Amino acid sequence: MLRRRALTEDAARPEAVARRHEAGGRTARENIADLVDEGSFVEYGRFAIAAQRARRDLDDLIARTPADGLIAGTARIGGAACAVLSYDYTVLAGTQGALGHRKKDRLFDLIERMRLPTVFFAEGGGGRPGDTDFPVASSLDVRAFKLWAGLSGLVPRIAVVKGRCFAGNAVIAGCADLIVATSDTSIGMGGPAMIAGGGLGDVPPDAVGPITTQEPNGVVDIVVDDEAQAVAVARTLIGYFGGPAAPGEAPDQSALRTAVPERARRAYDVAPIIRTLADDGSATFLRERFAREMVTALIRIEGRPVGVLANDTRFMAGAITAAASDKAARFLQLCDAFDIPVLSLVDCPGYMVGPAAEAEALVRRGSRLLVAGAALQVPLIAVVLRRGYGLGAQAMTGGGLHEPLLTVAWPGAHLGPMGLEGAVRLGLRKELEAIADDAEREEAVRRATAAAEDNAKALNAAAVFEIDDVIDPAETRSLVAATLAAASAAPRERHPHRFVDTW
Repeated sequence: MLRRRALTEDAARPEAVARRHEAGGRTARENIADLVDEGSFVEYGRFAIAAQRARRDLDDLIARTPADGLIAGTARIGGAACAVLSYDYTVLAGTQGALGHRKKDRLFDLIERMRLPTVFFAEGGGGRPGDTDFPVASSLDVRAFKLWAGLSGLVPRIAVVKGRCFAGNAVIAGCADLIVATSDTSIGMGGPAMIAGGGLGDVPPDAVGPITTQEPNGVVDIVVDDEAQAVAVARTLIGYFGGPAAPGEAPDQSALRTAVPERARRAYDVAPIIRTLADDGSATFLRERFAREMVTALIRIEGRPVGVLANDTRFMAGAITAAASDKAARFLQLCDAFDIPVLSLVDCPGYMVGPAAEAEALVRRGSRLLVAGAALQVPLIAVVLRRGYGLGAQAMTGGGLHEPLLTVAWPGAHLGPMGLEGAVRLGLRKELEAIADDAEREEAVRRATAAAEDNAKALNAAAVFEIDDVIDPAETRSLVAATLAAASAAPRERHPHRFVDTW
């Protein structure tokens, strides 16, 4: 037993390990050792081998296909229980074997029964056609994909991808809640052989779905340089789903008083505001290059995990596009499923409009954010930084200004039913058409817009109790923390298990 056990370790395969290192990668066991607390990993199925006894010598299979290319077990990360699975690219290119599928079935059942957050290293080439030991016609009765997908919304699942990840391996990653990938990753629903077999030409593996495609299109949540960084990020992400931690240091909050430009049409980066509100060093931004007009991030405030939505006025003026709505709605689902409260930072001119926007199915996709907000059961807090106009601002606040537990605005903020100049031109159309002189007409628009801007000031909105308060920006963090503390004291009925959209 001890001899066989030793053959499953990296030390028994120095040539395979050396090839992996020369290719710039780490072994599956090295990644797991780096991820989990020392001595906490309990492995399942280490003695499994590839189901190829009809065509290969048993000793060869034991030496070259340890664990059937899938290392799996339970462990602890930062003291919290979890599950960890990893395809082993040094074993038949990380392909999915018959016993590996059975091992996944076993682990997925345990994950559900024990409610274990999970990290899955998904690199590999997809299904393995070379197994011979089990009678197979289609292999479509494999249950692993259904069982893995069925964990959606039940436990948080982080996929880590390095290098090539195709077919079934890509589906494992795609069903996860968050994907962390190295910059040399290529992810695809079919690899080169499948592409060629479909008559679609010869495509190099690294060109199937490179990060230059999968980051801006939103498939990958976080891109890192290498597996060491990927493991560090995975540890951080799992931590957000583990509940409160020790409070972190608070950055200087007075910086928020000058964080937003006074000019309404001047764009600015909202990320420094998010980092200032967060415990020092606790912010992790998701899908940064996808739908850049909408920012999604996980942070901590006084140790408490918080999900952040924010409009980025540098892109599309911060308007709600179809892609931005997809991004935000799915993020709200994720936070709601795992009891993470949401902070919405609003600087939104409304929904994007026009024929080009409508061609993106905006009516349906844009409505996703409203539906997700209406279903939200975790605490929501909204802060209007500068502009809150129209249905877009309502979507950012769960459907309306009184839907969050607290809705406040910074002193320079303005709120209105739509963009104010547009409202003037629409509401005063007949009067403006009666003015023959173009310059005089535009001056009338300017005056009316100025009057509307004065009426739309946050103080006026607070005076008629459309919002709860107008605050010193430097007070934002403390008010958010106090509101979340009050909310945490109240018991909440949880909705039945619902899945989190993959998109």
